[in-house]
Amino acid sequence: MKEQTEVGKLKEGRYVVIEEEPCKIQSISISKPGKHGAAKARIEATGIFDGVKRSFVAPVGAKIYTPIVERKSGQVISIAGNVVSFMDMKDYTNFDLAVEDDQLGKAEPGKELPYIESMGKRKLDI
Repeated sequence: MKEQTEVGKLKEGRYVVIEEEPCKIQSISISKPGKHGAAKARIEATGIFDGVKRSFVAPVGAKIYTPIVERKSGQVISIAGNVVSFMDMKDYTNFDLAVEDDQLGKAEPGKELPYIESMGKRKLDI
C-alpha cells in the first residue's frame, strides 16, 4: 500500500516510492526558487528490498507516493537451503523468504525474528 504526499514534506530517514520500489531517503537537497520557477528537491534514496541507489528530482509542491512500511514479527518454522519458512505472529499466515548467508545463522526453527513488509514484498529485518 502507498499514500500520496508533497515532496517538500519529505525528510531524511523516511520512505518514498521511486520507480515502483519502496526506498529509504538518504539525503534531500532543495534548490532556491528561480526568477520564473519553483524550488526543486533532489532526493537520494536506497531501495529497501534491492539495495539499489536511486535519485529523483521534482518541484517541492509536486505529489509523490510514500509506501506504508510495516514492521512485524514472525516465527521460523523451517529452513531449506537459503529459504526460510515463516509464520506471522498476528494473523498466523505462512510464507517463505529468501535469506542471505550472513542472516541464515541467526534463523533457527522456533525463533521469532522481525521482518519488514511493504507493497507486497517482505524482507528479514536483522
